[in-house]
Amino acid sequence: MQTSHAKLRALTEGAILIALAEILSFLPLYKMPWGGSVDLAMLPIIVFCVRWGFGPGMIVAFAHSLLQTMFEGGIAIGWQSILGDFVIAYTVLGLAGLFKGKFYLATVVACVARFLVHYVVGATIWAEYMPETFFNMTMTTPWIYSALYNAAYMLVDMLAILLVGFILMKTPAKKYLLGTDLAA
Repeated sequence: MQTSHAKLRALTEGAILIALAEILSFLPLYKMPWGGSVDLAMLPIIVFCVRWGFGPGMIVAFAHSLLQTMFEGGIAIGWQSILGDFVIAYTVLGLAGLFKGKFYLATVVACVARFLVHYVVGATIWAEYMPETFFNMTMTTPWIYSALYNAAYMLVDMLAILLVGFILMKTPAKKYLLGTDLAA
C-alpha cells in the first residue's frame, strides 16, 4: 500500500472507529453509581490499535480520551480526576498497539492498563468517598475499595470485548480485526 494511501486510510479508519466508540459509550449495558460502565466502547479503539500499531493507536486513543472527557457525562471531582479517570485512563488503551495483529493480548493489556489507572485514581483522589461497606464487606482501605469498585466493571467490560472478539474471529471479519487486510 502506498504511504500516502495508508496514511489516509489510517486517518479515515481512526475517525470512523472513534465515532463508533463514542456511539457505543452511549449504550452501556451497566453503569456504576460513581462512574464507570460496562459497554463495548473500547472495542473499536482496540481494533484500530491492533490494525495500525502503537503510534497511530496512541493518537486515536488520546482523541477518544478527549471526547470521553467532553461527552461521557461521568463524575469528576476536580482536574485531577478528569485527567486521571478520562484523559490518562482512555489514552492508555493505545498500548494495545504494541501488540499489532494480536487481538486477545492487546485487549487484555489495554484493559489492565486502564484498570490500573482507575485503581490508582480511585484509591488516591476518590479515597474520601469510600463507603463503610461495599459488596457487603467492611472497607478499611481505599486501595481495596478501589480495586473492587473498578474491577466490578472493568473485568466484565474486558470479558465482553474478548467475547465479541472471539465471535468475530470466527467470521470473515477476522482479517479486519487483525489487520491482515492491510498487507494486501
